[in-house]
Amino acid sequence: MENSLYVSPSPHIHGGDSISKNMYGVLIALIPAFLVSLYYFGLGALIVTLVSVVSCVLFEYLIQKFIMKKEPTITDGSAMLTGVLLAFNLPSNLPVWIIILGALFAIGVAKMSFGGLGNNIVNPALAGRVFLLISFPAQMTTWPLVDATAAFPLTYTDAETGATVLSLLNEGVKELPSYTSLLIGCHGGSLGEVSAVALLLGFAYMLWKKIITWHIPVTMIVTVFVFTGIMHLVNPEVYASPFLHILSGGLMLGAIFMATDYVTSPMTKKGMVIYAIGIGLLTSIIRLFGSYPEGVSFAILIMNLLTPLINMYVKPKHFGEK
Repeated sequence: MENSLYVSPSPHIHGGDSISKNMYGVLIALIPAFLVSLYYFGLGALIVTLVSVVSCVLFEYLIQKFIMKKEPTITDGSAMLTGVLLAFNLPSNLPVWIIILGALFAIGVAKMSFGGLGNNIVNPALAGRVFLLISFPAQMTTWPLVDATAAFPLTYTDAETGATVLSLLNEGVKELPSYTSLLIGCHGGSLGEVSAVALLLGFAYMLWKKIITWHIPVTMIVTVFVFTGIMHLVNPEVYASPFLHILSGGLMLGAIFMATDYVTSPMTKKGMVIYAIGIGLLTSIIRLFGSYPEGVSFAILIMNLLTPLINMYVKPKHFGEK
């Protein structure tokens, strides 16, 4: 299988059973990150995830049943996966009504308005996240503080809040979480992005099951590392270590689970590398020079829109073709 991920059918996969198997395989790969989010964010992580998943599945069912007049396909796992990925890109204290609006945009606008599974031009979960970020910037950038000694905290919208690592970097703060904290997830952020180790476990599982290839995640991460590393060498007082950029924010989550979406990523290995370099460069530029501390979501959506051009100009040659 040459293509990347799961949100739409790969041209190398035939049959609904194979598609569903891949989607449920990705859900399994997300379990470690979900367990970490439950440990650090507790009730909030559970509520946000359940509301997002139920809303996405319900909206897809209603739109297919009553608007598109077709048999609902919610059992293929795609709506559930969109719900989990949307939740993983949200703060764990986000009000329920805002989560529902995000799910409606992700399914109703970004996915079903283009024809449903396999026809979306951008990643639905990321589209939902950016819609909420633009519409509700205060709520989407208010992050619960993490207490490593308190497993499964029972606070939700009344949780004590603080800044993320990238926000601290953007403000020039020097006292940042340790690399150990970044690896295990003991810091603020969206509920599914905090633990690099948990996300890497999911990455290893998907490589083992051949759900994805390494081209997009590895190229994207290496690009960010090289670009931010050069800037750090040029001026270490202003630009943070590339390791901080790799381990903080949504880079790991975006590279492994979002950028590798089948229909919105290129079909060839060469195209995947070009696409991933573009995401990595845009992410680095936004983080280092933009007013907003995070750039992964915007970078992936921009490159999603450029995927048809990449597919057009980076075509596999047929036998005998010059």
